[in-house]
Amino acid sequence: MHFAPSRDHWLDLKELVTALLAQGHLEQDGAEQALSAGRQPHHVPVHPLVFLARQQLVDPSRHGKTLDLETLTAWLADQCQQPYMRIDPLKIDVATITGLMSLAFAQRHEIFAVAADQQSITIASTQPWVTSWETDLKQVLKRPIKRVIANPLDIQRLNAEFFQLAKSVNGATLNDQKASSQANLEQLLTLGSNQAPDANDAHIVNIVDWLFQYAFEQRASDIHIEPRREQGGVRFRIDGVLHNVYQFPVQVTVAVVSRLKSLGRMNVAEKRKPQDGRVKIRTPAGAEVELRLATLPTAFGEKMVMRIFDPQVLLKSFDQLGFTPQDLQRWQHMTRQPHGIILITGPTGSGKTSTLYATLKQLATAQINLCTLEDPIEMIEPAFNQMQVQPGIDLTFASGVRALMRQDPDIIMLGEIRDLETAEVAIQAALTGHLVLSTLHTNDAPSAISRLQELGVAPYLIKATLLGVMAQRLVKTLCPECKSQTPLMPDDWQGFAPKWSGPTPGHACRATGCVVCRDTGYLGRAGVYEIMQMNDALRALISPRTDLNAVRRAACAEGMLPLRLAAANKVAAGMTTLEEALRVTPAY
Repeated sequence: MHFAPSRDHWLDLKELVTALLAQGHLEQDGAEQALSAGRQPHHVPVHPLVFLARQQLVDPSRHGKTLDLETLTAWLADQCQQPYMRIDPLKIDVATITGLMSLAFAQRHEIFAVAADQQSITIASTQPWVTSWETDLKQVLKRPIKRVIANPLDIQRLNAEFFQLAKSVNGATLNDQKASSQANLEQLLTLGSNQAPDANDAHIVNIVDWLFQYAFEQRASDIHIEPRREQGGVRFRIDGVLHNVYQFPVQVTVAVVSRLKSLGRMNVAEKRKPQDGRVKIRTPAGAEVELRLATLPTAFGEKMVMRIFDPQVLLKSFDQLGFTPQDLQRWQHMTRQPHGIILITGPTGSGKTSTLYATLKQLATAQINLCTLEDPIEMIEPAFNQMQVQPGIDLTFASGVRALMRQDPDIIMLGEIRDLETAEVAIQAALTGHLVLSTLHTNDAPSAISRLQELGVAPYLIKATLLGVMAQRLVKTLCPECKSQTPLMPDDWQGFAPKWSGPTPGHACRATGCVVCRDTGYLGRAGVYEIMQMNDALRALISPRTDLNAVRRAACAEGMLPLRLAAANKVAAGMTTLEEALRVTPAY
Protein backbone atom coordinates (compact mmCIF):
# COMPACT_ATOMS: atom_id res chain seq x y z
CA MET A 1 0.00 0.00 0.00
CA HIS A 2 1.09 3.57 -0.57
CA PHE A 3 1.84 4.60 2.98
CA ALA A 4 4.45 3.69 5.56
CA PRO A 5 2.54 2.32 8.52
CA SER A 6 3.84 3.29 11.91
CA ARG A 7 3.63 1.13 15.02
CA ASP A 8 0.06 0.04 15.73
CA HIS A 9 -1.38 1.64 12.63
CA TRP A 10 -5.04 0.65 12.40
CA LEU A 11 -6.60 0.24 8.97
CA ASP A 12 -8.30 3.32 7.60
CA LEU A 13 -11.15 3.25 5.09
CA LYS A 14 -9.80 6.15 3.00
CA GLU A 15 -6.33 4.56 2.70
CA LEU A 16 -7.86 1.21 1.66
CA VAL A 17 -10.13 2.82 -0.95
CA THR A 18 -7.20 4.83 -2.36
CA ALA A 19 -5.05 1.70 -2.69
CA LEU A 20 -7.88 -0.34 -4.28
CA LEU A 21 -8.58 2.47 -6.76
CA ALA A 22 -4.90 2.80 -7.67
CA GLN A 23 -4.60 -0.95 -8.32
CA GLY A 24 -7.68 -1.16 -10.51
CA HIS A 25 -9.92 -3.00 -8.03
CA LEU A 26 -12.33 -0.05 -7.80
CA GLU A 27 -13.81 2.40 -10.25
CA GLN A 28 -13.93 6.10 -9.43
CA ASP A 29 -17.69 6.18 -8.81
CA GLY A 30 -17.40 3.10 -6.58
CA ALA A 31 -14.62 4.73 -4.56
CA GLU A 32 -16.68 7.90 -4.12
CA GLN A 33 -19.73 5.82 -3.09
CA ALA A 34 -17.68 4.00 -0.43
CA LEU A 35 -16.13 7.18 0.98
CA SER A 36 -19.51 8.93 1.02
CA ALA A 37 -21.07 6.01 2.89
CA GLY A 38 -18.12 6.01 5.28
CA ARG A 39 -18.79 9.59 6.28
CA GLN A 40 -22.30 8.69 7.47
CA PRO A 41 -22.67 8.14 11.24
CA HIS A 42 -22.59 4.43 12.20
CA HIS A 43 -23.92 3.19 15.52
CA VAL A 44 -21.83 0.00 15.49
CA PRO A 45 -18.20 0.37 14.38
CA VAL A 46 -17.18 -2.27 11.83
CA HIS A 47 -13.88 -3.33 10.33
CA PRO A 48 -13.17 -1.29 7.16
CA LEU A 49 -12.95 -4.46 5.03
CA VAL A 50 -16.36 -5.57 6.30
CA PHE A 51 -17.74 -2.09 5.55
CA LEU A 52 -16.36 -2.20 2.00
CA ALA A 53 -17.72 -5.69 1.37
CA ARG A 54 -21.21 -4.57 2.43
CA GLN A 55 -21.17 -1.86 -0.26
CA GLN A 56 -21.08 -4.62 -2.93
CA LEU A 57 -18.76 -2.58 -5.15
CA VAL A 58 -17.89 -3.86 -8.62
CA ASP A 59 -14.31 -5.10 -9.06
CA PRO A 60 -13.32 -4.18 -12.66
CA SER A 61 -10.23 -6.42 -12.45
CA ARG A 62 -12.43 -9.54 -12.08
CA HIS A 63 -14.94 -9.21 -14.94
CA GLY A 64 -17.61 -7.37 -13.02
CA LYS A 65 -17.55 -9.44 -9.84
CA THR A 66 -18.08 -7.59 -6.58
CA LEU A 67 -15.47 -7.03 -3.89
CA ASP A 68 -16.57 -9.65 -1.38
CA LEU A 69 -14.99 -10.01 2.05
CA GLU A 70 -12.78 -13.01 1.21
CA THR A 71 -11.42 -11.25 -1.88
CA LEU A 72 -10.66 -8.12 0.15
CA THR A 73 -9.02 -10.15 2.93
CA ALA A 74 -6.77 -11.99 0.44
CA TRP A 75 -5.89 -8.65 -1.17
CA LEU A 76 -4.94 -7.17 2.21
CA ALA A 77 -2.74 -10.18 2.98
CA ASP A 78 -0.93 -9.64 -0.30
CA GLN A 79 -0.46 -5.92 0.45
CA CYS A 80 1.13 -6.51 3.85
CA GLN A 81 3.00 -9.63 2.68
CA GLN A 82 1.53 -11.86 5.36
CA PRO A 83 0.02 -15.30 4.55
CA TYR A 84 -3.72 -15.35 3.89
CA MET A 85 -5.74 -18.03 5.74
CA ARG A 86 -9.32 -19.08 5.32
CA ILE A 87 -10.08 -20.55 8.74
CA ASP A 88 -11.56 -24.05 8.88
CA PRO A 89 -13.28 -24.27 12.31
CA LEU A 90 -13.05 -28.07 12.34
CA LYS A 91 -9.25 -27.85 12.34
CA ILE A 92 -9.11 -25.61 15.42
CA ASP A 93 -8.11 -27.22 18.73
CA VAL A 94 -10.56 -25.20 20.81
CA ALA A 95 -9.30 -26.29 24.24
CA THR A 96 -5.71 -25.37 23.36
CA ILE A 97 -6.24 -22.06 21.60
CA THR A 98 -8.64 -20.67 24.18
CA GLY A 99 -6.03 -21.29 26.87
CA LEU A 100 -3.45 -19.07 25.16
CA MET A 101 -5.09 -15.71 25.87
CA SER A 102 -8.23 -14.14 27.29
CA LEU A 103 -11.27 -13.33 25.20
CA ALA A 104 -10.93 -9.64 26.09
CA PHE A 105 -7.31 -9.60 24.84
CA ALA A 106 -8.27 -11.37 21.59
CA GLN A 107 -11.20 -9.06 20.92
CA ARG A 108 -9.30 -5.90 21.79
CA HIS A 109 -6.57 -6.66 19.25
CA GLU A 110 -8.84 -8.42 16.72
CA ILE A 111 -6.76 -11.60 16.76
CA PHE A 112 -7.51 -15.33 16.93
CA ALA A 113 -5.13 -18.23 17.63
CA VAL A 114 -5.52 -20.82 14.88
CA ALA A 115 -2.73 -23.29 15.72
CA ALA A 116 -0.23 -24.02 18.47
CA ASP A 117 2.62 -26.49 18.90
CA GLN A 118 5.90 -26.62 20.83
CA GLN A 119 7.71 -24.55 18.21
CA SER A 120 5.34 -21.65 17.51
CA ILE A 121 1.89 -20.10 17.80
CA THR A 122 -0.04 -19.10 14.65
CA ILE A 123 -2.21 -16.02 15.16
CA ALA A 124 -4.77 -14.78 12.64
CA SER A 125 -5.33 -11.04 12.68
CA THR A 126 -7.37 -8.44 10.86
CA GLN A 127 -4.99 -5.55 11.55
CA PRO A 128 -1.62 -6.35 9.92
CA TRP A 129 0.13 -3.24 11.26
CA VAL A 130 -0.94 -3.59 14.89
CA THR A 131 2.02 -5.27 16.60
CA SER A 132 2.01 -4.29 20.28
CA TRP A 133 0.21 -7.49 21.30
CA GLU A 134 3.02 -9.66 19.88
CA THR A 135 5.47 -8.66 22.62
CA ASP A 136 2.97 -9.37 25.38
CA LEU A 137 2.11 -12.80 23.98
CA LYS A 138 5.72 -13.81 23.40
CA GLN A 139 6.56 -13.07 27.02
CA VAL A 140 3.67 -15.18 28.27
CA LEU A 141 3.80 -18.07 25.80
CA LYS A 142 7.60 -18.28 25.43
CA ARG A 143 7.26 -19.20 21.76
CA PRO A 144 7.65 -17.35 18.46
CA ILE A 145 4.50 -16.05 16.78
CA LYS A 146 3.56 -16.61 13.15
CA ARG A 147 1.08 -14.10 11.76
CA VAL A 148 -1.59 -14.70 9.13
CA ILE A 149 -4.45 -12.57 7.81
CA ALA A 150 -8.01 -13.91 8.02
CA ASN A 151 -11.60 -12.83 7.45
CA PRO A 152 -12.57 -10.28 10.17
CA LEU A 153 -16.09 -11.70 10.59
CA ASP A 154 -14.71 -15.24 11.01
CA ILE A 155 -12.31 -14.04 13.70
CA GLN A 156 -15.03 -12.12 15.51
CA ARG A 157 -17.53 -15.01 15.36
CA LEU A 158 -15.11 -17.81 16.27
CA ASN A 159 -13.64 -15.86 19.18
CA ALA A 160 -17.07 -15.38 20.73
CA GLU A 161 -18.22 -18.91 19.96
CA PHE A 162 -15.14 -20.88 21.06
CA PHE A 163 -14.40 -18.88 24.21
CA GLN A 164 -18.03 -19.29 25.29
CA LEU A 165 -17.75 -23.04 24.67
CA ALA A 166 -14.51 -23.29 26.65
CA LYS A 167 -16.08 -21.33 29.50
CA SER A 168 -19.05 -23.71 29.58
CA VAL A 169 -16.84 -26.81 29.50
CA ASN A 170 -14.64 -25.45 32.30
CA GLY A 171 -17.67 -24.48 34.36
CA ALA A 172 -19.28 -27.88 33.89
CA THR A 173 -16.01 -29.61 34.81
CA LEU A 174 -15.57 -27.58 37.99
CA ASN A 175 -19.15 -28.22 39.05
CA ASP A 176 -18.94 -31.90 38.06
CA GLN A 177 -22.34 -31.18 36.60
CA LYS A 178 -24.76 -34.02 36.04
CA ALA A 179 -27.51 -32.97 33.64
CA SER A 180 -31.05 -32.87 34.92
CA SER A 181 -33.00 -36.09 34.56
CA GLN A 182 -36.46 -34.55 34.80
CA ALA A 183 -38.84 -35.91 32.20
CA ASN A 184 -40.68 -32.75 31.23
CA LEU A 185 -37.94 -30.87 29.38
CA GLU A 186 -39.08 -29.11 26.22
CA GLN A 187 -39.08 -31.18 23.06
CA LEU A 188 -38.65 -28.17 20.77
CA LEU A 189 -35.30 -26.59 21.62
CA THR A 190 -34.88 -23.06 20.32
CA LEU A 191 -31.23 -22.36 19.62
CA GLY A 192 -29.64 -19.00 20.30
CA SER A 193 -32.62 -17.72 22.25
CA ASN A 194 -30.62 -16.76 25.39
CA GLN A 195 -32.96 -18.79 27.53
CA ALA A 196 -32.20 -18.81 31.26
CA PRO A 197 -32.10 -22.42 32.48
CA ASP A 198 -31.39 -23.48 36.03
CA ALA A 199 -27.95 -22.36 37.14
CA ASN A 200 -26.93 -25.95 37.80
CA ASP A 201 -27.23 -27.07 34.18
CA ALA A 202 -26.57 -23.78 32.35
CA HIS A 203 -23.12 -24.90 31.18
CA ILE A 204 -24.38 -28.16 29.73
CA VAL A 205 -27.29 -26.42 28.00
CA ASN A 206 -24.80 -24.00 26.40
CA ILE A 207 -22.58 -26.87 25.23
CA VAL A 208 -25.52 -28.73 23.66
CA ASP A 209 -26.76 -25.49 22.07
CA TRP A 210 -23.30 -24.92 20.55
CA LEU A 211 -23.04 -28.53 19.39
CA PHE A 212 -26.25 -28.30 17.36
CA GLN A 213 -25.48 -24.89 15.86
CA TYR A 214 -21.95 -25.95 14.93
CA ALA A 215 -23.22 -29.16 13.28
CA PHE A 216 -25.71 -27.18 11.16
CA GLU A 217 -23.03 -24.66 10.13
CA GLN A 218 -20.66 -27.43 9.06
CA ARG A 219 -23.33 -29.34 7.07
CA ALA A 220 -23.01 -32.42 9.29
CA SER A 221 -25.34 -35.36 8.65
CA ASP A 222 -24.50 -37.15 11.92
CA ILE A 223 -23.12 -36.19 15.35
CA HIS A 224 -21.17 -38.86 17.26
CA ILE A 225 -20.53 -38.47 21.00
CA GLU A 226 -18.11 -41.19 22.07
CA PRO A 227 -16.93 -41.88 25.64
CA ARG A 228 -13.34 -42.97 26.24
CA ARG A 229 -11.30 -43.80 29.32
CA GLU A 230 -9.73 -40.35 29.76
CA GLN A 231 -12.13 -38.11 27.86
CA GLY A 232 -15.05 -38.10 25.45
CA GLY A 233 -14.87 -37.24 21.78
CA VAL A 234 -17.26 -35.49 19.42
CA ARG A 235 -17.15 -36.21 15.70
CA PHE A 236 -19.24 -34.91 12.78
CA ARG A 237 -19.94 -36.85 9.60
CA ILE A 238 -19.75 -34.48 6.63
CA ASP A 239 -20.22 -35.79 3.09
CA GLY A 240 -19.79 -39.32 4.40
CA VAL A 241 -16.48 -38.67 6.21
CA LEU A 242 -16.04 -38.33 9.99
CA HIS A 243 -14.17 -35.30 11.38
CA ASN A 244 -12.91 -34.85 14.96
CA VAL A 245 -14.52 -31.80 16.52
CA TYR A 246 -13.84 -31.61 20.27
CA GLN A 247 -12.61 -33.55 23.30
CA PHE A 248 -14.76 -33.24 26.43
CA PRO A 249 -13.78 -34.29 29.97
CA VAL A 250 -15.46 -37.53 31.01
CA GLN A 251 -18.01 -35.95 33.35
CA VAL A 252 -18.98 -33.35 30.72
CA THR A 253 -19.52 -36.10 28.14
CA VAL A 254 -21.83 -37.95 30.55
CA ALA A 255 -23.78 -34.77 31.29
CA VAL A 256 -24.13 -33.84 27.60
CA VAL A 257 -25.48 -37.31 26.77
CA SER A 258 -27.90 -37.09 29.71
CA ARG A 259 -29.14 -33.70 28.55
CA LEU A 260 -29.68 -35.04 25.03
CA LYS A 261 -31.50 -38.11 26.37
CA SER A 262 -33.84 -35.83 28.32
CA LEU A 263 -34.56 -33.77 25.22
CA GLY A 264 -35.17 -36.95 23.22
CA ARG A 265 -37.74 -38.32 25.70
CA MET A 266 -35.43 -41.20 26.64
CA ASN A 267 -34.94 -42.84 30.03
CA VAL A 268 -31.98 -40.95 31.53
CA ALA A 269 -31.50 -43.45 34.35
CA GLU A 270 -31.27 -46.46 32.00
CA LYS A 271 -27.68 -46.72 30.80
CA ARG A 272 -27.48 -50.48 30.17
CA LYS A 273 -29.79 -50.78 27.15
CA PRO A 274 -29.73 -49.12 23.73
CA GLN A 275 -32.42 -46.46 23.39
CA ASP A 276 -33.92 -44.41 20.58
CA GLY A 277 -35.38 -40.93 20.68
CA ARG A 278 -35.98 -37.86 18.58
CA VAL A 279 -35.86 -34.11 19.07
CA LYS A 280 -36.88 -31.16 16.92
CA ILE A 281 -34.58 -28.13 16.81
CA ARG A 282 -35.44 -24.60 15.74
CA THR A 283 -32.30 -22.96 14.36
CA PRO A 284 -31.53 -19.22 14.74
CA ALA A 285 -32.64 -18.80 11.11
CA GLY A 286 -36.08 -20.14 12.07
CA ALA A 287 -35.90 -23.51 10.30
CA GLU A 288 -37.02 -26.64 12.14
CA VAL A 289 -34.71 -29.66 11.91
CA GLU A 290 -35.46 -33.23 13.00
CA LEU A 291 -32.79 -35.25 14.81
CA ARG A 292 -32.97 -38.97 15.51
CA LEU A 293 -31.06 -40.04 18.62
CA ALA A 294 -29.68 -43.49 19.40
CA THR A 295 -27.58 -44.60 22.39
CA LEU A 296 -25.34 -47.63 22.73
CA PRO A 297 -23.77 -48.87 25.98
CA THR A 298 -19.98 -49.22 25.52
CA ALA A 299 -17.04 -50.11 27.75
CA PHE A 300 -16.60 -46.49 28.86
CA GLY A 301 -20.21 -45.31 28.98
CA GLU A 302 -23.03 -44.46 26.63
CA LYS A 303 -22.21 -43.57 23.03
CA MET A 304 -24.78 -41.43 21.25
CA VAL A 305 -25.29 -40.86 17.55
CA MET A 306 -27.63 -38.16 16.29
CA ARG A 307 -28.81 -38.36 12.69
CA ILE A 308 -29.73 -34.93 11.32
CA PHE A 309 -32.61 -34.89 8.84
CA ASP A 310 -32.54 -31.79 6.71
CA PRO A 311 -36.12 -30.51 6.19
CA GLN A 312 -34.99 -29.13 2.83
CA VAL A 313 -34.97 -32.72 1.55
CA LEU A 314 -38.76 -32.49 1.34
CA LEU A 315 -38.43 -29.42 -0.87
CA LYS A 316 -35.68 -30.75 -3.15
CA SER A 317 -36.45 -31.41 -6.76
CA PHE A 318 -35.47 -34.73 -8.28
CA ASP A 319 -32.64 -33.20 -10.29
CA GLN A 320 -31.21 -31.78 -7.03
CA LEU A 321 -31.25 -35.32 -5.63
CA GLY A 322 -29.25 -36.52 -8.67
CA PHE A 323 -31.96 -37.84 -11.03
CA THR A 324 -31.28 -37.54 -14.76
CA PRO A 325 -34.26 -36.76 -17.03
CA GLN A 326 -34.34 -40.45 -18.05
CA ASP A 327 -34.29 -41.56 -14.41
CA LEU A 328 -37.15 -39.21 -13.56
CA GLN A 329 -39.27 -40.38 -16.49
CA ARG A 330 -38.89 -44.04 -15.47
CA TRP A 331 -39.45 -43.31 -11.76
CA GLN A 332 -42.57 -41.22 -12.32
CA HIS A 333 -44.01 -43.84 -14.65
CA MET A 334 -43.91 -46.29 -11.72
CA THR A 335 -45.07 -43.94 -8.97
CA ARG A 336 -48.09 -42.78 -10.99
CA GLN A 337 -49.55 -46.29 -11.13
CA PRO A 338 -52.78 -46.72 -9.11
CA HIS A 339 -51.70 -49.89 -7.31
CA GLY A 340 -48.76 -52.24 -6.88
CA ILE A 341 -45.46 -52.36 -4.98
CA ILE A 342 -42.43 -50.13 -5.61
CA LEU A 343 -39.18 -50.94 -3.81
CA ILE A 344 -36.12 -48.79 -3.14
CA THR A 345 -32.97 -50.77 -2.32
CA GLY A 346 -29.50 -49.95 -1.13
CA PRO A 347 -27.28 -50.12 1.97
CA THR A 348 -27.68 -47.90 5.04
CA GLY A 349 -26.75 -44.30 4.26
CA SER A 350 -27.41 -44.54 0.52
CA GLY A 351 -30.12 -41.85 0.49
CA LYS A 352 -33.20 -44.11 0.37
CA THR A 353 -35.07 -42.02 2.96
CA SER A 354 -34.41 -38.76 1.08
CA THR A 355 -35.69 -40.23 -2.18
CA LEU A 356 -38.72 -41.76 -0.51
CA TYR A 357 -39.75 -38.57 1.29
CA ALA A 358 -39.21 -36.38 -1.77
CA THR A 359 -41.38 -38.79 -3.78
CA LEU A 360 -44.11 -38.97 -1.15
CA LYS A 361 -44.17 -35.19 -0.82
CA GLN A 362 -45.02 -34.91 -4.51
CA LEU A 363 -47.61 -37.68 -4.33
CA ALA A 364 -49.38 -36.34 -1.23
CA THR A 365 -51.93 -34.06 -2.86
CA ALA A 366 -55.22 -32.92 -1.33
CA GLN A 367 -57.02 -35.71 -3.20
CA ILE A 368 -54.77 -38.48 -1.81
CA ASN A 369 -54.74 -40.18 1.61
CA LEU A 370 -51.08 -41.08 2.13
CA CYS A 371 -50.22 -43.14 5.22
CA THR A 372 -46.78 -44.21 6.41
CA LEU A 373 -45.59 -46.83 8.87
CA GLU A 374 -41.99 -46.27 9.96
CA ASP A 375 -39.44 -47.48 12.49
CA PRO A 376 -38.82 -44.79 13.59
CA ILE A 377 -40.52 -41.85 11.88
CA GLU A 378 -37.60 -40.13 10.15
CA MET A 379 -39.12 -36.70 9.51
CA ILE A 380 -42.47 -35.28 10.56
CA GLU A 381 -44.44 -34.11 7.54
CA PRO A 382 -47.99 -32.70 7.95
CA ALA A 383 -49.03 -33.87 4.47
CA PHE A 384 -48.66 -37.53 5.55
CA ASN A 385 -50.46 -39.60 8.16
CA GLN A 386 -47.45 -41.09 9.93
CA MET A 387 -47.43 -44.00 12.39
CA GLN A 388 -44.44 -45.46 14.23
CA VAL A 389 -43.79 -49.15 14.88
CA GLN A 390 -43.84 -49.92 18.63
CA PRO A 391 -42.95 -53.56 19.33
CA GLY A 392 -43.46 -53.02 23.07
CA ILE A 393 -47.22 -52.77 22.54
CA ASP A 394 -47.25 -55.30 19.67
CA LEU A 395 -47.56 -52.63 16.98
CA THR A 396 -45.41 -54.27 14.30
CA PHE A 397 -45.11 -53.53 10.59
CA ALA A 398 -47.58 -56.33 9.85
CA SER A 399 -50.21 -55.31 12.42
CA GLY A 400 -49.67 -51.66 11.55
CA VAL A 401 -50.41 -52.24 7.86
CA ARG A 402 -53.56 -54.12 8.77
CA ALA A 403 -54.65 -51.09 10.80
CA LEU A 404 -53.77 -48.73 7.95
CA MET A 405 -55.88 -50.77 5.55
CA ARG A 406 -58.94 -49.75 7.57
CA GLN A 407 -58.05 -46.06 7.15
CA ASP A 408 -59.08 -45.86 3.47
CA PRO A 409 -55.53 -45.19 2.22
CA ASP A 410 -54.54 -44.52 -1.40
CA ILE A 411 -50.80 -44.79 -0.88
CA ILE A 412 -48.98 -46.67 1.88
CA MET A 413 -45.31 -46.24 2.69
CA LEU A 414 -43.63 -48.98 4.73
CA GLY A 415 -40.28 -48.11 6.27
CA GLU A 416 -38.82 -51.51 5.42
CA ILE A 417 -39.88 -55.03 4.46
CA ARG A 418 -37.97 -57.19 6.93
CA ASP A 419 -39.86 -60.48 7.12
CA LEU A 420 -42.44 -62.65 5.38
CA GLU A 421 -45.35 -61.35 7.45
CA THR A 422 -44.64 -57.74 6.48
CA ALA A 423 -44.11 -58.74 2.84
CA GLU A 424 -47.42 -60.60 2.78
CA VAL A 425 -49.48 -57.70 4.17
CA ALA A 426 -47.75 -55.32 1.73
CA ILE A 427 -48.68 -57.64 -1.14
CA GLN A 428 -52.22 -57.93 0.17
CA ALA A 429 -52.46 -54.11 0.22
CA ALA A 430 -51.19 -53.95 -3.37
CA LEU A 431 -53.62 -56.64 -4.51
CA THR A 432 -56.56 -54.73 -3.01
CA GLY A 433 -55.87 -51.57 -5.00
CA HIS A 434 -53.25 -49.61 -3.04
CA LEU A 435 -49.87 -48.22 -4.09
CA VAL A 436 -47.21 -49.44 -1.65
CA LEU A 437 -43.68 -48.01 -1.40
CA SER A 438 -41.04 -49.62 0.76
CA THR A 439 -37.31 -50.34 1.11
CA LEU A 440 -35.12 -53.43 1.05
CA HIS A 441 -31.42 -54.00 1.69
CA THR A 442 -30.00 -55.46 -1.52
CA ASN A 443 -26.98 -54.66 -3.70
CA ASP A 444 -28.88 -53.88 -6.88
CA ALA A 445 -32.40 -53.69 -8.30
CA PRO A 446 -32.75 -57.26 -9.72
CA SER A 447 -31.62 -58.75 -6.38
CA ALA A 448 -34.85 -57.45 -4.80
CA ILE A 449 -36.72 -60.27 -6.55
CA SER A 450 -34.51 -62.96 -5.03
CA ARG A 451 -34.68 -61.22 -1.65
CA LEU A 452 -38.49 -61.38 -1.66
CA GLN A 453 -38.30 -65.05 -2.62
CA GLU A 454 -35.82 -65.71 0.21
CA LEU A 455 -38.37 -64.21 2.61
CA GLY A 456 -40.90 -66.73 1.32
CA VAL A 457 -43.00 -64.70 -1.10
CA ALA A 458 -44.46 -66.85 -3.87
CA PRO A 459 -43.26 -66.00 -7.42
CA TYR A 460 -46.82 -65.53 -8.72
CA LEU A 461 -47.44 -62.83 -6.07
CA ILE A 462 -44.26 -60.98 -7.07
CA LYS A 463 -45.39 -61.10 -10.72
CA ALA A 464 -48.83 -59.80 -9.79
CA THR A 465 -47.79 -56.87 -7.59
CA LEU A 466 -44.21 -55.65 -8.26
CA LEU A 467 -44.20 -52.48 -10.39
CA GLY A 468 -40.47 -51.87 -10.24
CA VAL A 469 -37.33 -51.56 -8.14
CA MET A 470 -34.86 -48.71 -7.79
CA ALA A 471 -31.39 -49.31 -6.36
CA GLN A 472 -29.37 -46.27 -5.35
CA ARG A 473 -26.05 -45.05 -3.99
CA LEU A 474 -24.61 -41.68 -3.03
CA VAL A 475 -21.44 -40.45 -4.74
CA LYS A 476 -19.45 -37.52 -3.40
CA THR A 477 -19.59 -34.61 -5.84
CA LEU A 478 -16.51 -32.61 -6.74
CA CYS A 479 -15.88 -29.24 -5.13
CA PRO A 480 -16.58 -26.57 -7.80
CA GLU A 481 -13.87 -24.32 -6.34
CA CYS A 482 -10.93 -26.65 -6.89
CA LYS A 483 -11.79 -29.52 -9.24
CA SER A 484 -9.39 -29.89 -12.13
CA GLN A 485 -9.21 -31.94 -15.30
CA THR A 486 -6.78 -34.76 -15.95
CA PRO A 487 -6.26 -36.74 -19.18
CA LEU A 488 -7.74 -40.24 -19.20
CA MET A 489 -5.54 -43.19 -20.09
CA PRO A 490 -7.10 -46.11 -22.04
CA ASP A 491 -6.92 -48.34 -18.96
CA ASP A 492 -8.67 -45.81 -16.70
CA TRP A 493 -12.11 -46.60 -18.15
CA GLN A 494 -11.73 -50.37 -17.94
CA GLY A 495 -13.62 -50.57 -14.64
CA PHE A 496 -16.76 -49.68 -16.63
CA ALA A 497 -16.08 -51.86 -19.68
CA PRO A 498 -17.39 -53.72 -21.57
CA LYS A 499 -20.88 -52.44 -20.76
CA TRP A 500 -20.08 -48.75 -21.31
CA SER A 501 -21.68 -47.72 -24.59
CA GLY A 502 -21.20 -43.98 -24.48
CA PRO A 503 -18.25 -42.07 -25.92
CA THR A 504 -15.13 -42.45 -23.81
CA PRO A 505 -14.23 -38.96 -22.54
CA GLY A 506 -10.68 -37.78 -23.11
CA HIS A 507 -10.57 -36.08 -19.73
CA ALA A 508 -12.03 -36.66 -16.30
CA CYS A 509 -12.19 -34.34 -13.33
CA ARG A 510 -10.15 -35.10 -10.25
CA ALA A 511 -10.40 -34.03 -6.62
CA THR A 512 -7.76 -31.42 -5.76
CA GLY A 513 -8.67 -30.04 -2.33
CA CYS A 514 -9.01 -26.52 -0.98
CA VAL A 515 -10.20 -24.70 2.12
CA VAL A 516 -13.83 -24.71 0.96
CA CYS A 517 -13.95 -28.53 0.86
CA ARG A 518 -11.47 -29.04 3.76
CA ASP A 519 -8.83 -30.42 1.39
CA THR A 520 -11.04 -33.38 0.46
CA GLY A 521 -11.79 -32.27 -3.10
CA TYR A 522 -15.48 -33.06 -2.61
CA LEU A 523 -18.45 -30.94 -1.56
CA GLY A 524 -21.86 -32.55 -1.14
CA ARG A 525 -23.26 -35.80 -2.52
CA ALA A 526 -25.64 -36.81 -5.30
CA GLY A 527 -27.67 -39.93 -5.96
CA VAL A 528 -26.89 -42.59 -8.55
CA TYR A 529 -29.91 -44.66 -9.59
CA GLU A 530 -30.59 -48.04 -11.21
CA ILE A 531 -34.30 -48.22 -12.12
CA MET A 532 -35.84 -51.54 -13.15
CA GLN A 533 -39.39 -51.25 -14.50
CA MET A 534 -41.28 -54.51 -14.51
CA ASN A 535 -42.86 -55.64 -17.79
CA ASP A 536 -44.10 -58.89 -19.31
CA ALA A 537 -40.62 -59.96 -20.39
CA LEU A 538 -39.21 -59.58 -16.87
CA ARG A 539 -42.24 -61.17 -15.19
CA ALA A 540 -41.81 -64.24 -17.41
CA LEU A 541 -38.35 -64.77 -15.87
CA ILE A 542 -39.64 -64.92 -12.28
CA SER A 543 -39.96 -68.54 -11.15
CA PRO A 544 -39.10 -70.64 -8.09
CA ARG A 545 -35.53 -70.68 -9.47
CA THR A 546 -35.20 -67.17 -10.82
CA ASP A 547 -31.98 -66.58 -12.77
CA LEU A 548 -30.87 -63.13 -11.62
CA ASN A 549 -28.36 -62.75 -14.44
CA ALA A 550 -31.14 -63.36 -16.97
CA VAL A 551 -33.32 -60.79 -15.18
CA ARG A 552 -30.44 -58.30 -15.18
CA ARG A 553 -29.77 -58.76 -18.90
CA ALA A 554 -33.46 -58.42 -19.74
CA ALA A 555 -33.79 -55.29 -17.57
CA CYS A 556 -30.79 -53.68 -19.28
CA ALA A 557 -32.28 -54.55 -22.66
CA GLU A 558 -35.47 -52.76 -21.56
CA GLY A 559 -33.53 -49.58 -20.66
CA MET A 560 -32.26 -50.10 -17.10
CA LEU A 561 -28.88 -48.42 -16.58
CA PRO A 562 -26.78 -50.35 -14.03
CA LEU A 563 -25.47 -48.42 -11.02
CA ARG A 564 -21.88 -48.42 -12.23
CA LEU A 565 -22.79 -47.04 -15.64
CA ALA A 566 -25.07 -44.44 -14.04
CA ALA A 567 -22.05 -43.39 -11.98
CA ALA A 568 -19.92 -43.38 -15.15
CA ASN A 569 -22.32 -40.83 -16.65
CA LYS A 570 -21.69 -38.57 -13.66
CA VAL A 571 -17.92 -38.98 -14.19
CA ALA A 572 -18.31 -38.06 -17.86
CA ALA A 573 -20.38 -35.01 -16.84
CA GLY A 574 -17.61 -33.83 -14.50
CA MET A 575 -19.67 -34.28 -11.32
CA THR A 576 -17.50 -36.90 -9.60
CA THR A 577 -14.29 -38.90 -10.04
CA LEU A 578 -13.54 -42.33 -11.46
CA GLU A 579 -12.31 -43.49 -8.05
CA GLU A 580 -15.50 -42.43 -6.31
CA ALA A 581 -17.74 -44.02 -8.95
CA LEU A 582 -15.89 -47.33 -8.70
CA ARG A 583 -15.85 -47.18 -4.89
CA VAL A 584 -19.58 -46.88 -4.30
CA THR A 585 -21.05 -49.01 -7.09
CA PRO A 586 -21.10 -52.83 -7.34
CA ALA A 587 -19.35 -54.58 -10.22
CA TYR A 588 -21.26 -57.28 -12.07
